[in-house]
Amino acid sequence: MSNEAILTSDQRYTIFKYGKYVIRFKAPYSLEKYTQIKEWNHGYLVVMAKYSHNEQDEEEYIDLVPILESLYLDADDFLKPIEKVRILYD
Repeated sequence: MSNEAILTSDQRYTIFKYGKYVIRFKAPYSLEKYTQIKEWNHGYLVVMAKYSHNEQDEEEYIDLVPILESLYLDADDFLKPIEKVRILYD
């Protein structure tokens, strides 16, 4: 398994993919796309995002730990092998 995860979005959802897992969660209504990963720290992401109401990208924060816990996944075990997250759009 690769040590790289994927972050993307699709209309109203943020999508985080790693291994066999595809985790979708509600995104802000005006999100157009993620443009840059600034920081990855064991489940905490600092990203730049493009929103429809602003011409410039905005800094956004995503904490995956509570999302993983609500899915009954062991966050530490799930996140431990992930070394990098990249943005991917088709």
